[in-house]
Amino acid sequence: MVRVTFPDGASRQFEAGATGFEVARSISPSLAKRTVAMVLDGVLRDLADPIANDGAIEFVSRDDPRALELIRHDAAHVLAEAVQTLYPGTQVTIGPVIENGFYYDFFREEPFTPEDFAAIEKKMAEIISKDKPFTKEIWSRDQAKSWFEARGEAFKVELVDSIPGDEDLKIYRQGDWLDLCRGPHMTSTGKVGAAFKLMKVAGAYWRGDSNRPTLQRIYATAFATQADLAAYLKQIEEAERRDHRRLGREMDLFHFQEEGPGTVFWHPKGWTLFQTLIAYMRRRQEAAGYIEVNTPQVLDRALWETSGHWATFRENMFLTKTEDERVFALKPMNCPGHIQIFKNGLKSYRDLPLKIAEFGIVHRYEPSGALHGIMRVRAFTQDDAHIFCTEDQIMEEALKVNDLILSIYADFGFDDIVVKLSTRPDKRVGSDEAWDKAEAALTRVLEHIAERGLKTGINPGEGAFYGPKLEYTLRDAIGREWQCGTTQVDLNMPRRFGAFYIGADSEKITPVMIHRAMFGSLERFTGILIEHFAGHLPLWLAPVQIIVATITQEADDYALEVIAAARKRGLRVEGDLRNEKINYKVREHSLAKVPVLLVVGKRESVERAVSIRRLGSSDQTAAPLFDALEALAEEALPPDRKRAPVG
Repeated sequence: MVRVTFPDGASRQFEAGATGFEVARSISPSLAKRTVAMVLDGVLRDLADPIANDGAIEFVSRDDPRALELIRHDAAHVLAEAVQTLYPGTQVTIGPVIENGFYYDFFREEPFTPEDFAAIEKKMAEIISKDKPFTKEIWSRDQAKSWFEARGEAFKVELVDSIPGDEDLKIYRQGDWLDLCRGPHMTSTGKVGAAFKLMKVAGAYWRGDSNRPTLQRIYATAFATQADLAAYLKQIEEAERRDHRRLGREMDLFHFQEEGPGTVFWHPKGWTLFQTLIAYMRRRQEAAGYIEVNTPQVLDRALWETSGHWATFRENMFLTKTEDERVFALKPMNCPGHIQIFKNGLKSYRDLPLKIAEFGIVHRYEPSGALHGIMRVRAFTQDDAHIFCTEDQIMEEALKVNDLILSIYADFGFDDIVVKLSTRPDKRVGSDEAWDKAEAALTRVLEHIAERGLKTGINPGEGAFYGPKLEYTLRDAIGREWQCGTTQVDLNMPRRFGAFYIGADSEKITPVMIHRAMFGSLERFTGILIEHFAGHLPLWLAPVQIIVATITQEADDYALEVIAAARKRGLRVEGDLRNEKINYKVREHSLAKVPVLLVVGKRESVERAVSIRRLGSSDQTAAPLFDALEALAEEALPPDRKRAPVG
């Protein structure tokens, strides 16, 4: 007999080997009917799995959030069956669930096109309507290889060979079609439902190796309800409208070219936006007691060996060898350089906390296929800082960082924030004792953050190789999540470099180093802002805040006066005195997302006034020049300066 404990604490005994379905049916036939899977001792399992030992059970219905991954996983199998039915000879490979959907990789000589999607979706719907049960079988390796070889499924044969010998080899059937799969699955194909859609087709290398065969990857998505699918498709449509790459061209902010893959060519307007962000962050950091430094771009291999990067991060580093056989690396992180500055000169406990900040350019290799505009690049600028402190100061300093991060995000209109603790990864440096202390410290910080009403969570195994971290994820205007800020407690790297301060007892003590970034990558944060605001940046951020546009050449001299007066008030303003119709000028500058147009003609020059037209509005209001510029200058003040005006 086995004892099964239910979520309400009640428990019952069943014959050993009873399935989850049998347990559900013993409670209620309707419960068994609506249950698609079970969670046994915290692990998602097939409902048909036998229960061999005492344990805690939860039943998962199709509308349970935990079922969404199963819906997508099952849909991937349905997609593969549909493709092989419609296109005989196509080989299947893998079809994992990914964020917002799933994909399946196929090997086929003839390319798939979006025009094929309607037929494939129709066949998928037929398979789903048949509601065939998913059944699991355990096969021997010889049996599996023989079966797949007989059907020309060379990729599946290779996958069979790659499965560790101590793992069961699972085969899932759905009617006459089957696939090699770890599972779990729902009870039948009908549970997938009708809320699915094929999205796009792309190329992919088998096992990510450019020397292996090229596959065709069909991306798709699936949801529990049609309403959820419709909301997602609307979000995708809105995301395309807001795509920072397109807006970057229209706003003349930046470009990329083949000679510098993953590196940004900033245009004057884009660089103005970038520097506006740096200036804002510099003021916030100075007010919080940070001192700014700058460290070298290229450093000897020996430094990266000491830091631990050489052993754990080398595949992501750009390396070079000089004529004298010395090996150098472009820095992928700023922390080792900041430790060198801390070590330069004797430090006392009275000097702590010491907060060192740098707008440091770092280089990290990313595969070409992973690059994405300014969101995913190979060279980027971090608003990086390192706080050297005592163990007793960890809590206070981490909470100060938390408050600063939240205040900064609020200035940009982000107030839906989730903070998650990422714990030790498998690949790491340092002792378990050091990791225990660091994780305990950040756990206490996370508890304090949760007490303040913020949403929190845990990311097991996602910490940096040198320490655990808090990750700050913000939600943008269309509901997408972006992980930006981090706070990392590091008890390892300062010790590896021999950094120390003199304690109150005159003994040498290794400092704690708190790694801290708030924007994270400035390039990425810039892209997030462009998409969050759909290019309609707040006035204080806009590279060009005002265009003074003339209706007639008779107003040219007055327009130049307006431009000069606006610049005197610190506004970023340009003039458009071309002999073009005003509607043409309005359209052009609206496309470039200029927030304010000051339109002047003969009447405005006589009255010393301006007509104000805002981006996104067809309304036009008249105002005296002085009043208009004073109001715009006040509006263009950055949020931190509005809170604390410069005297």
